[in-house]
Amino acid sequence: MKGLILAGGSGTRLRPFTHTSAKQLIPIANKPVLEYVVNDLKNAGITEIGVIVGHTKKEVMNFLGDGSKFNVHFTFIEQDAPRGLAHAVLIAKEFVGNDAFVMYLGDNLLSNGIKKMVEKFKNSDYDSFLQVTPVSNPKEFGVAVVKNNQVIEVIEKSPNPPSNLALVGVYIFKPESIYHAIGRIKPSKRGELEITDAIQQLINLKYKIGVFEIEGWFKDTGRPEDVLDA
Repeated sequence: MKGLILAGGSGTRLRPFTHTSAKQLIPIANKPVLEYVVNDLKNAGITEIGVIVGHTKKEVMNFLGDGSKFNVHFTFIEQDAPRGLAHAVLIAKEFVGNDAFVMYLGDNLLSNGIKKMVEKFKNSDYDSFLQVTPVSNPKEFGVAVVKNNQVIEVIEKSPNPPSNLALVGVYIFKPESIYHAIGRIKPSKRGELEITDAIQQLINLKYKIGVFEIEGWFKDTGRPEDVLDA
């Protein structure tokens, strides 16, 4: 299994910190968020890691290096503009090859890592796993609707969400199914290929999508108050 870290994005909600640094390099307890992400993948046994980079690629690449200081190997993949999470998966197709992969948003922080999720997926017959957590404010998140341990719908930031299971930002995909799904979606109103649209296509195509409910806490470190909480 491979890893795919999304480390592009401009971090506008974290300005002024992100005027001089990539948002994934904001330190939490003296360690960049990105380092926690790399360690989570490594602790799950994943050492071949693709990193999607954008306009902050220089800082991200300088920090990560070739991977030797983390005992992993990095392949850097440049996204020329913010074209959506599904587009990031699309441009990583050559790197992914025929291997299942964990897609991990590079500004997320999980208290208990992803090892259990990866092990559960490997021992299942699912095509994809979505990591979720119950939240009190589901209007602010994409949510998964689950029936009989399978995801039957994903909805992005609905005013009347039918579920309180928020998508956390860690996904596991098999290449043949996710690339089939991405090939059937079109850019959203904001001009991006959305991962939620691709997941909904997986559901429409009758692929088997499961959820892994996280243990402990998670933080999307996208705003200054989230950084302080983390």
